[in-house]
Amino acid sequence: MPIMLPSDLPAYDILDREGVMVMSEDSASRQDIRPIRIALLNLMPKKIQTETQFARLIGATPLQIDFSLIRMTEHQTRNTAPEHMDAFYRPFSEVEATGETFDGLIITGAPIELLEFDEVNYWDELVRIFEWTQTHVHSTFGVCWGGMAMINYFHQVPKHALDHKAFGCIKHRNLDPSSPFLRGFSDEFVMPVSRWTEIRRSEVEAAGLSVLLESDETGPALVEDACHRALYIFNHLEYDSGTLKEEYDRDVLAGKPINVPANYYPDDDPSRTPRNRWRSHAHLLYGNWINEIYQTTPFDPARIGLEKTDWRRILAP
Repeated sequence: MPIMLPSDLPAYDILDREGVMVMSEDSASRQDIRPIRIALLNLMPKKIQTETQFARLIGATPLQIDFSLIRMTEHQTRNTAPEHMDAFYRPFSEVEATGETFDGLIITGAPIELLEFDEVNYWDELVRIFEWTQTHVHSTFGVCWGGMAMINYFHQVPKHALDHKAFGCIKHRNLDPSSPFLRGFSDEFVMPVSRWTEIRRSEVEAAGLSVLLESDETGPALVEDACHRALYIFNHLEYDSGTLKEEYDRDVLAGKPINVPANYYPDDDPSRTPRNRWRSHAHLLYGNWINEIYQTTPFDPARIGLEKTDWRRILAP
């Protein structure tokens, strides 16, 4: 089944050319089926790139997905045209006012990780969103800074600044092969990492949370928070093949100190074309997340968020 996108959203044509099944909202409205409603709270500067990356992954499942784009109410982006934001994004205040619910919500990273959380100019609204997820979202996926912000808010797990950027394709271990979120995962695989901060396993486990994926070099990568119906991933499986290259080239051009992303270019040579070695695991993770949502979300959207126990043990009627 396809993912529903506005036919004039840039991601529609990009994904259609890639062979991802996409459907316009008009066509979807004629189908007698309850789609899975997934929203993206996009905090990244390059909105179009990020929305396309996540739409590609969640649109690859056999389920019909209704994809919505949400932005912070007052914060204005400087990297995406206002016309695009006005046409395709709704401010959170508007979503909140409608009382609507979502089966899933993705909260992206943001290039503000060295700021203290309460120094972020939209932190108060983001806290409201975290609380709103507990009554209006069945499962939330916090990505990179978004995941660090959620685990800090709900469990007071701090982020720690690094003395150099964790940057490259880093080997990770599968710590829980029985987890439904890791169904089909290899014992080891590489994942794109791009951050100046870290979360520490001892502090995650002290908060009573489960670490599912971990790297010897960069620490915990995927954490399950069952009581808040959430997953936190601190790295970037959603990245395109060239995203790390774009970040590296940008920093080199700006004269910033930056290491060549590790294990990314063949022979670590930036003049060569990088290879994508994480795409299959990206599809597995987000496909498994969508599947768990489908298996457990209430058929009646009005019931979303009513259960307060482990969401994976609640089956839809």
